[in-house]
Amino acid sequence: MSTIDEQIRGALDADDRAFLEGLEQEPGMFRQLGDTFRGPMKGWIILINSAVFLLTILGVYAVWGFLNAQGVESMLRWAALGWAAWTVQIAGKQWLMDRMNMLNILREVKRLELRIAMSSGSGAKA
Repeated sequence: MSTIDEQIRGALDADDRAFLEGLEQEPGMFRQLGDTFRGPMKGWIILINSAVFLLTILGVYAVWGFLNAQGVESMLRWAALGWAAWTVQIAGKQWLMDRMNMLNILREVKRLELRIAMSSGSGAKA
């Protein structure tokens, strides 16, 4: 057994075990969304969420303009604006959901790393 293995086992103290137990609980959707607002991507998350909100308002406004339009040409312009707003909004939401999914995958990888480290530590002691 190498000293590196002993150092790894020594590093897995009560804090790591408590962290692992915290990972066992699946967070809800709102908790996952809140977790995206932490870390180095916080600014991008705020920007994309703001853009999605503004595009939603623009899309609703375009639908209202379409329903009140006079003439086919005006209706087509409102429909194009609404289509563009909803399409970009969907792309922004997809990016946010992909970010949430990536954070879930990272949480699972961390859980597996801790389990492997803990099992190799307990297997060597037995």
